Amino acid sequence: MPYVNLQITQGATRSQKAELVKEMTDSLVRILQKRPEHIHIVIQEIDDENWGFSGMLTDEWKQQQAE
Repeated sequence: MPYVNLQITQGATRSQKAELVKEMTDSLVRILQKRPEHIHIVIQEIDDENWGFSGMLTDEWKQQQAE
């Protein structure tokens, strides 16, 4: 029973999350021959201030990129 824990920063739409779940499920079915009803996918949205990237918090990094 595959369990996938996908962590992303906030901002994805419900539609985008649904597409991620479908694509990941399809890949596990195709590659590992798993049954879709046995696949569990959890999406965790992390606040930018709780995610580090390139030596700084992601909210700071995004702000720097926007300047």
